[in-house]
Amino acid sequence: MKFEFVQKSPLPGFGLTLGLTVVYLGLVILLPLSGLFATALGMTPALFWKTITNPQVVAAFKLTFGASLIAATLNAFFGFIIAWVLVRYKFPGHRLVDSMVDLPFALPTAV
Repeated sequence: MKFEFVQKSPLPGFGLTLGLTVVYLGLVILLPLSGLFATALGMTPALFWKTITNPQVVAAFKLTFGASLIAATLNAFFGFIIAWVLVRYKFPGHRLVDSMVDLPFALPTAV
C-alpha cells in the first residue's frame, strides 16, 4: 500500500479568490481601459491632439492634478506632524492615535 502526503495550501480558497479577483479586475478595470486605448489608437494624431487640448479636458486635467497636489501636500505636512508627535511624546490616547494611523495599512482599499 502506497501513501502519498498531500500538502495543503496555508491559504484555503486561494485559487477561487484569485480567480474571482482576476475576473473582477478584468471586467471593471481592464475592459474599459482597453476600450479607451483602442479608441485613442483609432484616432489620427491631429484628432487626438484636438481632443486632449479641448478646454473641458484641460480643465479636468487641471482639477485632477491640482487637487491631488493639494491632497499630497496636506498629507505630507500633517503626516510628518503626527509621526513626530507619536515618536517623541507619550500622552493619553497615544495607542489609539497610533492604531488609527496604522488602520489604513491593515484594511483593504475596498473596505
